[in-house]
Amino acid sequence: MPTFSVNGKTITTTQTKKLLPFLRDDLGLTSVKDGCSEGACGTCMVLIDGKATKACIPKLSTLDGKEIITVEGLTPREQDVYRYAFLEAGAVQCGFCIPGMVISAKALLDKNLSPTPFEVKATIKNNICRCTGYKKIEKAILLAAELFSNQTVVPSSSPSGLVGEAFDRIDASDKILGRAEYVNDMTFPGMLYGSALRSAYPRAVVNHIDFQEALKVDGVVCILTAKDIPGNPIIGHLRKDWDVLIKEGDTTRYVGDALALVAAKTKESLEQAKKLIHVDYTPLDPITSPTEAMQPNAPLIHEGGNILQTEKLVRGDATSRIQSSKYVVTTHYSTPFTEHAFLEPETAIALPDKEGILIYSADQGAYQTRTECASMLGLPPEKVRVIGKTVGGGFGGKEDMSVQHHAALLAYHTKAPVKVSLTRAESIKVHPKRHAMEMDFTTACDENGYLTGMKAVIISDTGAYASLGGPVLQRACTHAAGPYNYQDIDIVGHAVYTNNPPAGAFRGFGVTQSCFATECNLNKLAEMVGISPYEIRYRNAIRPGQVLPNGQIADDSTALVETLEAVKPTYDAHPYVGIACAMKNAGLGVGIPDTGRCKLEVKDEQVHILTSAACIGQGLGTILTQIVCETTHLNPAQIIHDPPDTMRTPNSGNTTASRQTLFTGEATRLAALKLATALEKHSLKALDGEVFEGEYVGVTDKMGSDKPNPISHIAYGYATHVVVLDQHGMLQKVVAAHDVGRAINPKATEGQVEGGVTMSLGYALTEDYPLDHAIPTAKFGTLGLFKSPNVPDIEVQLIEKSTSSLAYGAKGIGEICSIPTAPAVALAYYVLDGNFRTQLPLLDTPYTPASRKTKH
Repeated sequence: MPTFSVNGKTITTTQTKKLLPFLRDDLGLTSVKDGCSEGACGTCMVLIDGKATKACIPKLSTLDGKEIITVEGLTPREQDVYRYAFLEAGAVQCGFCIPGMVISAKALLDKNLSPTPFEVKATIKNNICRCTGYKKIEKAILLAAELFSNQTVVPSSSPSGLVGEAFDRIDASDKILGRAEYVNDMTFPGMLYGSALRSAYPRAVVNHIDFQEALKVDGVVCILTAKDIPGNPIIGHLRKDWDVLIKEGDTTRYVGDALALVAAKTKESLEQAKKLIHVDYTPLDPITSPTEAMQPNAPLIHEGGNILQTEKLVRGDATSRIQSSKYVVTTHYSTPFTEHAFLEPETAIALPDKEGILIYSADQGAYQTRTECASMLGLPPEKVRVIGKTVGGGFGGKEDMSVQHHAALLAYHTKAPVKVSLTRAESIKVHPKRHAMEMDFTTACDENGYLTGMKAVIISDTGAYASLGGPVLQRACTHAAGPYNYQDIDIVGHAVYTNNPPAGAFRGFGVTQSCFATECNLNKLAEMVGISPYEIRYRNAIRPGQVLPNGQIADDSTALVETLEAVKPTYDAHPYVGIACAMKNAGLGVGIPDTGRCKLEVKDEQVHILTSAACIGQGLGTILTQIVCETTHLNPAQIIHDPPDTMRTPNSGNTTASRQTLFTGEATRLAALKLATALEKHSLKALDGEVFEGEYVGVTDKMGSDKPNPISHIAYGYATHVVVLDQHGMLQKVVAAHDVGRAINPKATEGQVEGGVTMSLGYALTEDYPLDHAIPTAKFGTLGLFKSPNVPDIEVQLIEKSTSSLAYGAKGIGEICSIPTAPAVALAYYVLDGNFRTQLPLLDTPYTPASRKTKH
């Protein structure tokens, strides 16, 4: 019977479980996050006798006589210092990793108050962050060391909250101190635990599901199958093709397919019951690639055929222009599936709510969740209420239903609160990934290196279900020609169903893939012409008033040239350097209705920002607060950003397509203008109960528009990345110059870029999502995610050129920061060793695992 202390309190227990669930479930210490339970992510880091230790590893029986400290156990002085340091450095985005980072920092600083940057990197080497790129976390730890060492009083400040101020994130303090509430931190009286039994095969006929033995397990409340769905048994973000549960007699489409749902009083009985459900299958050979799926005799994964969507983008006469061009390059490129690896695995809680269902969720669109869950339950949408909680990262991976609908269905039948969580292994298996693509690109230029035409064929593996596969393919195609001044293009894309895990939205939304291909082709053309990779981009860079390959006229805010000029000193100063450019839209565009909405409600002399726009780590609540402060000149302390709630907040659309800062930001500005006008005559106290509404609608032209210069998107951001290697092929530096229009919050914008660059350094060099006959084989620790010691110096240069009043000139930054990194890395290695690599992750670099190195 071990006895140990937790945050100074003596604990004696007879339990045999591991430390992590004991801290969270028995002691309610929810700063200790369950990110993987595999010893790989570091979100559960605690101090055990002063040593930073992952709480998911030790069993309680090994802790006799030990002293355990969590973030809740920090002294008031420590809380003040770490809170200030992490705020000041801008080290917090989604926040899920931050308490673990604080614990690792404390382990270092309790022993060494003068750490070197190298020692700081080393101390957080076992803590994964997927948002920030580590630079600002490292800065925070060094700042905390300085405050402790000098016994400095934590400074106070009185921010104005105006646009352009490096204003501290409004939600960061609670995230740093472990007080921010994520869905998995919540409990309710009488709450049940739910989970899905998943298919054992990517493709198999489900002949029979027998759960009678499972029902006998003590604590099991109910087991549901497809026949228990009261409404539509098929859901889907845009195309309704995804079975809530596979029914008997039907064929599974991937190993993430759910066959039965179990609700039980304990996690232990839940897992025991799942093991006792017997499924009789007839296994079938899976279709593992688009090539197989497109064969005339291929089995149909869906009744409508194996091609989800085809896109054609033709402008001018690319064939003739290419034939008459001086130089032509044709190359095949391959990019892999990749896993989002957000630190918070998916969790939802659903409970009865009057005549309907209330869902607590951490997703990228509360109204989307409401729509799909209401349809499944056969309820009118107003009977399903969705409240958004703190989201521990998304990157596009939380746009689809994962656990929300299953929690809702179980709560509907049990009439009790039900929590459904994915384990990390389930998350890796279940949710949609970045699309793998096979691409053939032909690019041509004249004798002076001016681009003349390009053709491309893009084959996208959309996996078992549509998800966002159609729009992702569209963006891959509309951006395939790059941010350059030429108009003869011929692009064809196919999104193809397979039995692989579904693919959907992922930061960059298809442009990461096509940008890699088109930018690499430019490097070959530059070589033929005899000019530098920098020069071919500078000559062709789109400039205001010129026409993009998709026909849209570049507006006055276009600043691609300025981003190129910003990186030129670095490009010229190093021998082993790569460069790449990119463009990315803000907003859905291409004729799709796109609306941002906001209400400002005055209550008790404070202004509540009401919008359903999800904050997934990008800091939207902070941005909207600054927009209100800028417009009304109110103090930030008078502004409260409320969580998404379909009963209270207007539908602002999904957090996707880098749209929320522009669309909901502009809606917020419009609402704030009305409030500012009212404040000219009345005090906030006098306006109590008043609501001021704003709505912004982005109007664009459909793909294939017959207009000579269609408006495909409301705004584009532009970027140039330069990657520097040392002579041994190790990353030395990245300079990322971004045309952001206007940075509402420069510190937060820098953090987005640093995080996006780091994510795509992994995409370029180490990240992979291997499949064995359509079955994922990766664990969280083998995904190849970059850790702090891997990350080079990242220098961010923000180009602010826009004078537009629309959201004060802001453009989206969340996606473009990940797009040009990989081709810049590829070019740097080509310069270093002459090996022109056409596949991601790049082979034969110092970062390549031994298992993937080619044999010469």
